[in-house]
Amino acid sequence: PPSTMQCLGAEYLVSEERAPRPREWRPQIYRKCTDTAWLFLFFFFWTGLMFIMGYSAVAGATARLLFGYDSFGNVCGKRNSPVEGAPLSGQDMTLKKHVFFMNSCKPDIKDRKLGSTALCVSSCPEEQLNTLEEVQLFANTSGSFLCIYNLNSFNYTRNPNANSLCPRLPVPPSKSFPLFNRCVPQTPECYSLFASVLINDVDTLHRILSGIMSARDTILGLCIFALALSLTMMFTFRFITTLLVHIFISLVILGLLFVCGILWWLYYDYTNDLSIELDTERENMKCVLGFAIVSTVITAILLVLIFVLRKRIKLTVELFQLTNKVIRSSPFLLFQPLWTFAILIFFWILWVAVLLNLGTAGTAQVIADGQVEYQPLSGIRYMWWYHLIGLIWTSEFILACQQMTIAGAVVTCYFNRNKNDPPDHPILSSLSILFWYHQGTVVKGSFLITVMRIPRIILMCIYDTLKTKQHGKWSRGTFRCCYCCFLCLDRYLRHVNQNAYTTTAINGTDFCTSAKDALKIASKNSSHFTPINCFGDFMIFLGKVLVVCFTVFGGLMAFNYNRVLQVWTIPLLLVAFFAYLVAHSFLSVFETVLDALFLCFAVDLETNDGSSEKPYFMDQDFLNFVKRINRVNTARAQRDMDSLRTEEGTELGPIVR
Repeated sequence: PPSTMQCLGAEYLVSEERAPRPREWRPQIYRKCTDTAWLFLFFFFWTGLMFIMGYSAVAGATARLLFGYDSFGNVCGKRNSPVEGAPLSGQDMTLKKHVFFMNSCKPDIKDRKLGSTALCVSSCPEEQLNTLEEVQLFANTSGSFLCIYNLNSFNYTRNPNANSLCPRLPVPPSKSFPLFNRCVPQTPECYSLFASVLINDVDTLHRILSGIMSARDTILGLCIFALALSLTMMFTFRFITTLLVHIFISLVILGLLFVCGILWWLYYDYTNDLSIELDTERENMKCVLGFAIVSTVITAILLVLIFVLRKRIKLTVELFQLTNKVIRSSPFLLFQPLWTFAILIFFWILWVAVLLNLGTAGTAQVIADGQVEYQPLSGIRYMWWYHLIGLIWTSEFILACQQMTIAGAVVTCYFNRNKNDPPDHPILSSLSILFWYHQGTVVKGSFLITVMRIPRIILMCIYDTLKTKQHGKWSRGTFRCCYCCFLCLDRYLRHVNQNAYTTTAINGTDFCTSAKDALKIASKNSSHFTPINCFGDFMIFLGKVLVVCFTVFGGLMAFNYNRVLQVWTIPLLLVAFFAYLVAHSFLSVFETVLDALFLCFAVDLETNDGSSEKPYFMDQDFLNFVKRINRVNTARAQRDMDSLRTEEGTELGPIVR
């Protein structure tokens, strides 16, 4: 009979054979199609979107959208068919191509919609008309009749009901909008109110459009300035040195302190200004105080972080130089945000066009005074929600394709044995691998981000509803906390997605497997690069802060000269948002390359040991950088142990008198 030791040994071997083996990392050796079910799901989803596009093109009134229409069912610039029950419909408007609103400056608002009568006219009045005689003279000289169609021009001053059949005086000067042929008033107050009512947001949009209309040239100049700063920062990181980092950090500190000082000075200036009686001045003062408090808190936090992490500057410079070696082998990585941005702009324009077509899909119904109103068709609201999900999911899919492309190019350059002979066209190779094998993985990752964003949108809508209905602070605070939780989860999920995309580019595995493997290997090797990687990401974030600071400073100087005429804090917020968006678009390339590089390094350590049989893929510069980091970490750990022993010795040692 077998002995007890033999039985135990056999049992141990059986259990060892049954134990699951850890998955092996095989960089760029094995490739297969991943997450194909999600790709088919995305295809069926887009089939629904294509149906909505076709339905909007057929049921939506494209002619009414593009050319405009009057209140009697006539499309301007077209021959029209009569609508039953509307005597002024069915007219020939071939020569009348512009839409004129009779009460554009003082519109009647009914259920948050414009109740002003619209007419088709041959030209818009470019000068203000103060009396009915001037309206009559304009009709006789230009052939553009601004009163109801059944009122002849010679009766403008004779008909006792002319005040109700003609536009409300004074008629503001207007110009035809280049695309939709609407006569848009040119005075800032009338323009903002007119446009905001048209889009059914009388309160908030009125303030936004008022500021944008009054300072559109300044906003455009600041946006171009932010774009130039972002390009400058990108090339700064491209050719970074220790001196440049010190200059860069000094500029960030000066910019933060300067913006904070300017904001507090403006608030002090507002409180001592005699014109504070104006509503615009009071609103500007409140916004400036909010800006000053927020910027002060952010400045304090960033200054503390800069002071704590100041000793890692030299290693961070070396890290960026190694990152630039990867970018140097594939310089077109820096241009990835451009084509991504171009594709996004094309998709957003298409999405807005379909949305507007859906908004114009309806049946004509005759209301009071023979006017025609178009009622939306049933089921349109459900299409709007489907269309909104398509916007978020497709946008995230396009951005994820950029991340996957950059990660694949970094993986191709890193896992190349001959560093003197870099691979040809790594970006095209990464794109081909993405579209042939891993579109399903990108679809799945972008869907998870979409699932996180939709509850945030719903919570934001509920919060706005509670705020307008003046509910208790407890309910509003609860929804705000839930929104912040979803926001934090969204940020974490984006980081998980980035590592999953890089792992898929390395190993060719599906999304869930890649995310799990990336989390394991990153946690296993976190002690090597996590502090330096965090400081590298922090430096890139400071670059974004620098762009926003100087853009906001320019906006403060420009908008402050015209403080009484407009609520300029909202345009300033828009400029700051655009500046951060542009800076993030360009500098995110460095973030993606850094994260992908660290994951490749962790896989390299996992699969190789540096021997002649299993040499590392990393080059000599990267290996020397790793050794320096290990020495720094070892020295820091030794100092911590020595200080701990000193404290224990002081605490337990005898007291000598």
